[in-house]
Amino acid sequence: MEGSFSITVLIITALITGVLAQVIANYFRVPSIVFLLILGLGLGRSGLGLIEPDHLDSGLEVIVSLAVALILFEGGFNLQLQNLGKVSSTIRNLTTIGTLISLLGGGIAAYYFSEFPWAIAFLYASLVVVTGPTVINPILKEVNLDRRLATILEGEGVLIDAVGAILAVVVLDVVLNNNASVFEIIQSLILRLGIGAIIGISGGFLLSNFLKRSKFVATDVKSSVVLAAVLGCFAIAQSIQNESGLMTAVLMGIVVRAASIPDERLLLKFNGQLTILMVSMVFVLLSANLSISSILVLGWGGVFTVLAIMLIVRPLNILVSTWNSGLNWRQKVFLAWCAPRGIVAASVASLFAIILTDKGINGGAAIKALVFLTIAMTVCLQGLTAKWLARRLCLTSQEFEGVVIVGCNPLGLIVAKLLQNGGQNVSMIDDSTESCKQAIAQDIPVIVGNAMDIKTLTESGLDRASTFIALTINPDINLVVTQRVQEEFRPPRVIAVYAESPNLSPSKAPNSPKTIEIQQAFTSRVPIKAWNQYLTQKEVQLGEITLTENIDLQLAEFNSALITGNILPIILECQNQLQIVTADYVWQTGDRIIYLRYTPKILTPSSKPLTQSLAQTLTIDVSPNPLPTETKVTIKPNPPDFLSMAREILKKY
Repeated sequence: MEGSFSITVLIITALITGVLAQVIANYFRVPSIVFLLILGLGLGRSGLGLIEPDHLDSGLEVIVSLAVALILFEGGFNLQLQNLGKVSSTIRNLTTIGTLISLLGGGIAAYYFSEFPWAIAFLYASLVVVTGPTVINPILKEVNLDRRLATILEGEGVLIDAVGAILAVVVLDVVLNNNASVFEIIQSLILRLGIGAIIGISGGFLLSNFLKRSKFVATDVKSSVVLAAVLGCFAIAQSIQNESGLMTAVLMGIVVRAASIPDERLLLKFNGQLTILMVSMVFVLLSANLSISSILVLGWGGVFTVLAIMLIVRPLNILVSTWNSGLNWRQKVFLAWCAPRGIVAASVASLFAIILTDKGINGGAAIKALVFLTIAMTVCLQGLTAKWLARRLCLTSQEFEGVVIVGCNPLGLIVAKLLQNGGQNVSMIDDSTESCKQAIAQDIPVIVGNAMDIKTLTESGLDRASTFIALTINPDINLVVTQRVQEEFRPPRVIAVYAESPNLSPSKAPNSPKTIEIQQAFTSRVPIKAWNQYLTQKEVQLGEITLTENIDLQLAEFNSALITGNILPIILECQNQLQIVTADYVWQTGDRIIYLRYTPKILTPSSKPLTQSLAQTLTIDVSPNPLPTETKVTIKPNPPDFLSMAREILKKY
């Protein structure tokens, strides 16, 4: 009883420590593995001795194996095949030719610098060919890298974890069986990969079809079904051929994600949270089991070995693997630098150290120490400098490079086309087929569907977009949709037309738009139904004004027209970048405002025209070259007439 209690305390302590490390890492915005390693060492055998993984005996191996399986499944589940296909040749090269280069280069470095025997040197090299999603993904979230590079690093991290782990097992077999022939080595590698692939693809296919057709399974239970299925297939593969389960886990994740199962977003969240929990606990246990003295024994030879892998082997790997990829030199430099090692290398190294010790072969402790030194150096040097390097190389994603707009009404279409012509990637969502036809006629990507549906939002590209805009004619729907998007996708900017009550405050209404960072589109009060009606009835002109040194006079007259409801600012050009106007924006000198001007056929006493001085500043087209002010732009009610209007407005923009 006392023994089981101590094990319980050990697991709980490791779990609390891991979660604490995650919280600290989030606060300082650095990869969590940095603090997992620090706290693990501090509380382990080389520190305070509060965490002693040796008490788990073989239980540590079981925990590590299951954790790695779930981590690899989650990594495969997060991969999107439509993005992967664009860089498939590069990822293929990195996981084949690149793996071989890393194996040979790492082995040579360990032999000459760390003075390992050839067999132990190549065993170490096989352990550090991997990168891994547990260290790559946090870096990508922080860096906000351009999509192509991010996909390459994500794909490499997930696939090479499985390939590298299997390669390491094959090399271990060679070390333990010196008489193995080359044919037997290749056969062992192919056998593990093949068995893992067959079980992974089959298991993923059966699981995805079960989730699609089993209407009786509650949403809350589906996550448990997925977890049980993954571990079950992993166990089957492992029982047939040792270490083939890793490839099974990866391919199951890829197949299930490609099948577009129901409640996919909920499963992504569950798997992500579970992976964070497992990584936190396991890495603390592994680092707590490490002796600092074993790292110090390596001396400068260990440091030079890691530096050789970082500065020579990895760049050579990238140079060969991306030879005909079309990547520019800046992208290749970043790929060459960003290759931190993570949980898979640490876990497999820890297991190998136990196996080698049990077999009476020297070098297990040295391999483990050098692997952890590799993890520490690559994470600290590469992980902590990745954001700085990406900025220096101009590889970060530009703000407003992707916009998703809900509402294919006349106002939404004008905003979409203006942003698209300004270089933005724009897509739209609407549940009306007729409204979507107008977007299609103007070459705007559009999804016919409900904006509250997660699958529809995902298909629109919201995962990659930086701005989400809700412009339906119903302000209440706009608010509900944007709240859902903010909770599920967390895009950098969420904008909507909504009616804000002056009696609400963020402190009294925790779900208010300001609290969840939803910006109001255009102005504080927008009669969006009225403006869509104006557009349909041909009572609108499109104009622009550039704020100069006389900004006070310009704004006085502009705001006067704005208060009367005669104009509606919709697009702002600031520092050569187009964005939608928001109610909280403060006008500055040099801003170019593109707006709609209400020009009724019959002026009423309440419809006050703009003053003459301001009218002379306005242009009717959004082209940089002013056009005659008498040019009038109208919108007709049917799709063909509307298309003609849009082309007339924007043909010179």
